Amino acid sequence: MTDIIDTDVLIIGAGIAGVGAAAELASTHKVIILERESQPAYHSTGRSAAIFLPNYGNDVIRALNRASAPMFTQRDTKLFPEPLLTLRGSLTVADDTGIEHCEDLLKNGVNVDEISTDRAVEMVPILNREYIKAACYQAEAQDIDVNALHQGWLRKATGLGVDLRTNAEVISATRVNGLWLVETPDQIFRAQIVVNAAGAWADVIAGIFGGKPLGLTPLRRSIAVLPAPEGYDTRGWPLVDDANEAWYLKPDGGRLFVSPCDETPVEPHDAYVDDMVLAEGLYRYEQAVTVPVNRVERSWAGLRTFAPDRTPVAGFDAELDGFFWLAGQGGYGIQTAPALSQFTATLIRQQSLPDALAQIAPRLSAARFQPSNG
Repeated sequence: MTDIIDTDVLIIGAGIAGVGAAAELASTHKVIILERESQPAYHSTGRSAAIFLPNYGNDVIRALNRASAPMFTQRDTKLFPEPLLTLRGSLTVADDTGIEHCEDLLKNGVNVDEISTDRAVEMVPILNREYIKAACYQAEAQDIDVNALHQGWLRKATGLGVDLRTNAEVISATRVNGLWLVETPDQIFRAQIVVNAAGAWADVIAGIFGGKPLGLTPLRRSIAVLPAPEGYDTRGWPLVDDANEAWYLKPDGGRLFVSPCDETPVEPHDAYVDDMVLAEGLYRYEQAVTVPVNRVERSWAGLRTFAPDRTPVAGFDAELDGFFWLAGQGGYGIQTAPALSQFTATLIRQQSLPDALAQIAPRLSAARFQPSNG
């Protein structure tokens, strides 16, 4: 008979959400992480070209961005010896159809500057001057070292005794005497609380536990890696995004990451590029620049999983005792991870939230999609 392994908190998923929560909880709780793949951060976290953009997302996301900022800017140098952020800047350009978006960003964003076409082309010389009808710039946008963030948290978690189990897919779960019994192919775990940080599989996991899905939708996002245009030094270029989210360009290590900004609803899976979608996106990108796409060095795809209102879900399930949702972070998961990790640990410890997080807690709650027993 298989021995039962006891823990306080069982976290399902070893991406940025699960590992961040484990690192926050490990000082007060015994924590085990179950990861279905052979390594942590295999899916969305390991495929993210993340940038810290304070104005990204809706008002809840922006509040999480603000709450996360201190961890990035005042990092623990023992965990993160090198800076987690590198100044990049973000340039938004618009054709005739995107002018309104630029105007909205200028009106509602913080520290967003309107710039001329000449200035935009000066920043990124391959931009097509005839394409640009409006442009705005966010100087505070910074690249995030996703691997350093994830690995630093993982070192903290395991150093505090967190047990990471890979190749540990959840196949069944039952509630017995107020505790969760969770079965993987090789082990049975018993926990007071389960944290569902399973990314694209979060609704699937909820179903295994007998819960109701929240309508989380994995959306495929593709990226092509292009060689830097001959004769150009791209290292100082900002991220460039189209106002209508038809494409974006991010310089990286002497190459260009170009995405068609696709959001194709798919089932949870090991995401791969749809060549037609990528080709159509690269065509849109080519209309905005003066250099053709002659070669794609490589490409990849990842899944960005959103709740129906495109706001993360963080909190206890309204109907399943001891079942905590940490899901639906979509394209904001890396830059909001510090705040959501703190939020998760604080609720599980039954402590009071900081004011900034308490104000948005109802907007994060899983109960917004579920009937309450009360």
